[in-house]
Amino acid sequence: MRYIKKHRRLFYVNLLTGGGLNSYLADINEQAGDMFFRLVKQMSESEGITEQLKAENPITWVARMNNIRSRAIEIVNHDIIYT
Repeated sequence: MRYIKKHRRLFYVNLLTGGGLNSYLADINEQAGDMFFRLVKQMSESEGITEQLKAENPITWVARMNNIRSRAIEIVNHDIIYT
């Protein structure tokens, strides 16, 4: 919300005065969550991060999953949040 308030002021005011701000933010939140989980799943599958790796080497699994989560957050922010 801070982003649209600061960078897309007219859009924010129109949403606020038209009563659509909450539904807009809820929709963006849902889209971002769906995209994030889809990206994490796709990236972990493509990079071979499995439950077996989690059981055999949990520290490596956590490090690699954290890396994937960070990349997914960057993609979601770029494609959904800051557009």
